[in-house]
Amino acid sequence: AGSLMTTKLSQPPSTLAKSLTSTSTNAPYFQVEESTEIPSYVIKCPSNGLCSRLPPDCMTCNTNYSCIYGKPATFDCKVKPHVHCVDENNHEQENFTINMTCQFCWQLDTSDYVCTNSTNCMTVSCPRQRYNATCTVRDHIHCLGNRVFPKMLYCNWTGGYKWSTALALSITLGGFGADRFYLGQWREGLGKLFSFGGLGIWTLIDVLLIGVGYVGPADGSLYI
Repeated sequence: AGSLMTTKLSQPPSTLAKSLTSTSTNAPYFQVEESTEIPSYVIKCPSNGLCSRLPPDCMTCNTNYSCIYGKPATFDCKVKPHVHCVDENNHEQENFTINMTCQFCWQLDTSDYVCTNSTNCMTVSCPRQRYNATCTVRDHIHCLGNRVFPKMLYCNWTGGYKWSTALALSITLGGFGADRFYLGQWREGLGKLFSFGGLGIWTLIDVLLIGVGYVGPADGSLYI
């Protein structure tokens, strides 16, 4: 028994490890094949374009938070894997610099990002209502911080109603409730129709209220 145990343990360590970790192809069983899947961001990255004009999703930059707000700043960047770009001399490069204004994404001008809209808030109210929106920076804009951020925005959507049309109807046919019918306020319109504009008093009041913008569309939207 002693000699048998000695014989089994006397095998060379390399031979024993090979017998435990090898398959019929002599490859270790724990080896993981490299992934050949192309990242999703590559779709946004134009091939062989200028590196400095790549969208932010195509590069990784060293963020310099010590820059002076509102002043031009230079950042060192590197393209992400599977992204190919060139410099001004049409030479392929990986490391480059970009110039942008030192400011956080939420401090950008409203034309530099797109936000979700809300149709559940009233725009004709005092004070004007706000709603929580999710904003995303446009692809060609560079900024500091998160490119997707929450923001409180004023209710400013429109249903296509014209202020001039509502005012004209209120002046000419307000006694029949035409202005209220146009704005989608059917109950008020019927009330004016059967009361002959409140004997003229309601008509005059509506002309003033529509003229100053206090009375608006029933859906809460803004005039065009």
